[in-house]
Amino acid sequence: MKYRFGIDIDGTVTSPTSLIPHINEQFNSELTLDDIKEYDLTAALPHLTQGEFYSWFRDSEPRIYAASPVSDHAKQILNNWKNQYELYYISARGDNVRDITLNWFEEHAIAYDHIELIGSHKKIETAKRHNVDLFFEDKHDNAVEIAEELDIPVILFDTPYNREAIPSNVVRVYDWLEAEQWVKNEFSLHETLSRK
Repeated sequence: MKYRFGIDIDGTVTSPTSLIPHINEQFNSELTLDDIKEYDLTAALPHLTQGEFYSWFRDSEPRIYAASPVSDHAKQILNNWKNQYELYYISARGDNVRDITLNWFEEHAIAYDHIELIGSHKKIETAKRHNVDLFFEDKHDNAVEIAEELDIPVILFDTPYNREAIPSNVVRVYDWLEAEQWVKNEFSLHETLSRK
């Protein structure tokens, strides 16, 4: 039996900087990732209301997602895992960008077993329904809630917007190479034990 990984897409498989060039172009700003201290991006754009920002974002979503770069090493590692683990992507993206999302995975040749766009950041029910054994996330409260509610480990990809305290079953990593090493250490051991 293969372990099943639940994997967020934006800021996890895609680079956490994906949105920034689009924001800078649209709002004539010069933000860098280090300026984004909260998941709510409007905190870094005080002259904008949330309504103005999200109206722009909804209109720009397809273009932004189509152009999102892959996080360093994500493609290689995910593709190396495809025969060993089941890769279930669970994203807050809405169904309106399903085709763009599927095309992006095809274009970048990134392996997947299942992609679910739930249109909400509330991923617990979907992760539970799919029986995931480990989750990969960049949003702090999601990582903590999934870890605590499902009692599974969650890999949290470090960014300036998610540096609050974490419980012991949330593991902070700085890149996909660290995530791969953690999986190798933890899941290889479990696989060996479960075969005995």
